[in-house]
This record gives sequence, C-alpha cells and structure tokens, in this order.
Amino acid sequence: MTRVILTLNAGSSSVKFRLFGLEASLPALADGKVVGIHERRTGQAVTPHAKQSDRRRGISRPASGRPDKKVDGYPVFEAKSENDGAAEKRSLPDCASHEEALDVILEWLQRKGGKAWDVTVVAHRIVHGGERFAEPALLTPSVVSYLETLCPLAPLHQAHNLACVKILAKRKPPILQYGCFDTAFHARHEKLFSVFALPAEIREKGVRRYGFHGLSYDWIAQCLRRDHPRLSKGRVVVAHLGNGASLCAMKNGKGVDTTMGMSTLEGLPMGTRCGNLDPGAFIFMQRNLRLSLDQVEHILYEESGLLGLSGISNDVKTLSESHHDNARFALDYFAMKTAQYIATMAVSMGGIDGLVFTGGIGENADNVRRMILKNLGFMPPFETLVIPTNEERGMAQKAYEFYKKEKAA
Repeated sequence: MTRVILTLNAGSSSVKFRLFGLEASLPALADGKVVGIHERRTGQAVTPHAKQSDRRRGISRPASGRPDKKVDGYPVFEAKSENDGAAEKRSLPDCASHEEALDVILEWLQRKGGKAWDVTVVAHRIVHGGERFAEPALLTPSVVSYLETLCPLAPLHQAHNLACVKILAKRKPPILQYGCFDTAFHARHEKLFSVFALPAEIREKGVRRYGFHGLSYDWIAQCLRRDHPRLSKGRVVVAHLGNGASLCAMKNGKGVDTTMGMSTLEGLPMGTRCGNLDPGAFIFMQRNLRLSLDQVEHILYEESGLLGLSGISNDVKTLSESHHDNARFALDYFAMKTAQYIATMAVSMGGIDGLVFTGGIGENADNVRRMILKNLGFMPPFETLVIPTNEERGMAQKAYEFYKKEKAA
C-alpha cells in the first residue's frame, strides 16, 4: 500500500483535489474536481422558496431587485488517475453540498486506488491565516477555531475551506490535516506595506493589509531560485493574473508588497471583482442608491471587473474574440491598471529587474501580456518570463516536509 498526500482546494462552488505519493519526489497519482456545488440543472429558475433555502444554507444570491437569473451550471464530478489516464465524469444531484462533493471524491479515491492508496496526509488551501500563521500548520481543533474567527475577513472562501477540514475530521480522524495559507507569503511585510491610514483602535481590530495568492507566489519564488538564480536575488514583480488577480513585489525571493489587502477585492480589476474603488463609492451605493450591504457585496464580488466593464463575460478568451467595443475596453482597462500597479510594485522595491506572468491569463493570454508590456514601454528594460504556477504541488511539498518533522519528533 502506498501512502499518499491529498491536496484539497475548496471554493464556494467547487472542490479541487490532487493526489501525490508520500515521498520526496511527490509523484503525481490523480487529480479531479467537483464543480457547480449548490447549483441546479440549466434552465431551472431559482424560486423564492429556493432562495429561502439558499439563505439557510449560506448560499448568496443576487439581491438587486432584478428578476432571478437562470443558473448556468450544475454539480459535476470529474477525475483521472495517472495510471490509466482515463477521465471519469458524472453528474451529481442538484444542489449537492460540499460534504456530498467530498464524499464523492473519497469514494472515487477508494474505488480507483483500492488498497494501493492510503491517504495519510491532507493539505488544505486555507485562504486566511491571519496574523498568527506565516507557515503551514497542523489543523488541530484549536487552530480551526481560530481560523473560523477569520471568516469575516474572507467571507466567500474561508468557511468553505474549513468545512472540508471538519468533514474529513469526522470521516477519517486518523488523517493528519495541514493548512497552507494564501496569506502566509505576505505575513512578514514591513509595516509600511501592511497598514492602512486609519486610527489605531481600528487597525488593532485586524483592519490591515494581508495579501493573498501566497501559495502561487511561493511556488514562483521556488522556480526562480531553481531555474533563474540570478534573477531570484533581484527585484521581481510576479503577476498572478486569472479570474482572481494580484501582483507581488519580491526582493531576494521574499515578499515586499502586494496589491491585495484586507480582502480579495483590493488592487487589480479581476474577472468579476472590482479591484481598487474609492471608499466613498461604498457609502454612495448604500446611502444614495439605497443598496443593502448584501447587494453591494454581491455587485463588488460577482458583477464587476471584466464582466461589469464589458457586460459580456469575465472570460478573457471570450472578450479577446469579441468585436464589441466594450470587450476591447475591458481588456484595455485591465492591461492599463495592471501596468500601473506593476510600476507601483517597482517603487516598493526601488526598481525592477524582472516581471513574471503566471495564472490562467498570465500564462495563456499573450495578447494581454503584450498590452501590459506596451504600457510599461517607458520603463528601463527588464527581463520578462512566463512561469506556470503549481499551487497544489507546492502545498504537497510543505505537507511532506511537516510530515517528516512530525514523524521524526
């Protein structure tokens, strides 16, 4: 029987997993996901009764006063093992929960691996580690309790991350569970880059800049040390561009500054998130437009960014192929704001020696990369790289290192 590491990345509507051998080389064994959690079959309208049920279950729906939209997705499980490469795909019941999704994954692992796979360690992507965690941590009940206090700081992610931890603790209590935190890479930023210009009594209650996408940045830092050692010792801006997007300034391989702050809204415009916004706009939307907090939150997280600017899609490929003026404007806006923030990151480091693109857009949308670089044409020359991120392998590496220490103790 082969001991294995399972990595889990639970989002609001998905659970993604990968399986690695529990050894130094971390051989990849399988991967898959459940998407469309809590969603209904295409064409089924969300009824008032369903909306009440959704609220009880913690599912956010638009509260904009507009007619309910039809849901475009539904729960689907798909996975494949490296042994046979054959992909398996099947539908799940309507509105399948995270617990049901995790049960399907565990059942598939048991059936596919049989007695060959012994899940010994689980590495969870946890969005927020707060001020306590700058490294991965064993997810004991007391640690999970602390992480639950951070849910207001990451309302769309943290609770789902922790739900899978608690489910596994019930299903398979002997398994060691580790948390790998998206905030950890930024935890040692200097005060100059981590505070807001607010009164001390507010800052002391946790209102500060934390930064996210740290698992991706940690992986890129590893790749730079291994493959580009000279550049790794210099001043590098890493652009993690995807449906969620941010930048990180690295000096000598360490994080200096980043564009995301207290929440995943700050910084760059994203697929459906607004990016930087005058705080007065929040006040105006509530006081003058009479929007509730829930309505404002939904607009800023789900209806803004590329989707809000274009009115078409949050998908860069779709926008790139469109002939609509709004599609072009959305991409121009994204490229301009990204370039502006790259210059900001350069200021934080006192210059720039290299720019690394990663993430779905950063790795695949060469037209967007060209647009960004064109806007930076006034700057002194710097090296440009495209490096694929691999957060799951990075998580598995951290979990393996901690597992070895645990066994040696």
